[in-house]
Amino acid sequence: MTYNEICIALADAGIENDRGEAAMLICHFCGINKADLMQRREESFENSNLDAAVIKRCSHYPLQYILGYWDFCHETYRVTQDTLIPRQDTEKLVELAIRMMPEKARLIDLCTGSGCIAISALAARPDCHAVAVDLFEKTLEVAGENAETNKVGDRIGFLKGNVLDPVFMETLGDFDCILSNPPYIETHQIPLLEEEVSFEPETALDGGDDGLDFYRVIIGQYGKYLRRGGFMLLEIGCDQGKAVAAIAAEAGYRCEIYKDYGGNDRVTYLTRPELPS
Repeated sequence: MTYNEICIALADAGIENDRGEAAMLICHFCGINKADLMQRREESFENSNLDAAVIKRCSHYPLQYILGYWDFCHETYRVTQDTLIPRQDTEKLVELAIRMMPEKARLIDLCTGSGCIAISALAARPDCHAVAVDLFEKTLEVAGENAETNKVGDRIGFLKGNVLDPVFMETLGDFDCILSNPPYIETHQIPLLEEEVSFEPETALDGGDDGLDFYRVIIGQYGKYLRRGGFMLLEIGCDQGKAVAAIAAEAGYRCEIYKDYGGNDRVTYLTRPELPS
C-alpha cells in the first residue's frame, strides 16, 4: 500500500488524523523516518505487518496499542490493553507536581496505569522518590518496564493495591504529595464513549454511578498519610469541578482547580489549613 492509499483507507474508516496516522504507521512498521517518507509517498510498501495494522486501525483499534508506545511529557511509554493510554490532558497534573513538590519529595501515584504520572514527575525531579499503586499485576509489570526505560527505576517502587480499600497505606509511611488520575467516568456513560475507548481497560475508566467513587475515598481517607504542608493533585473530568470541590470542602480541604491546555477544568489541587502545633 502507498502512503496515499493508507490515508484514504483511514479517512474512509472515519479516522480524523488520517495523514498523520498513516505516516506513523509506515515509519513504525517499515523502519523509515518522516523525512524519507515525504520523498516516497508514491511508493508501495510491501509489508504484511503494516497491512494488518491498517486493517486494525480501520476497525478503530487504538493507534497507541498498535504502535505499542506513546509519548507523554518528555518521555516515551510502552502501552498495552492493560494500561490506560496516556493523554495530553494529564500532562497538566505532572507539570503542577513538578513545580509544587518540595525538595526531596516523596510522592505516591494512585491508579498508576502505565506509570506516566509518577515516572515523568521523577524524570524532571531527580531529587524525588515515588511509590506507584495499581490493582493489576500485568499493569504494574508494564509500569515497571516504563520506569526502567525512562531511567527512574531506582527511585520508584510499585505496589499492588486496591485504591478503594487503602489498608496497604498503613505500611508505607507518609508522603509530601498524593497524585492520581483515578477512574472518573460515570458507569452508564462508558458504552457511549468513542469506539477507541472501548478497547481500554474498563476498570481504569469506571468511577461508579456518578463518577465520584474514587474521589470520595482518596479525599476522605488518604489525607492522614500526607506530611505537614502536603497536597493532593487529582485529575478530574471537565464537568466535575464543583462536585469534587464539595467533597474536598466536606473533608476540610482547600480546593483550587486548574485547567488543561484545552481550557477545561482538569486538575484539583487540595491542601488543608495547618493546625497549631
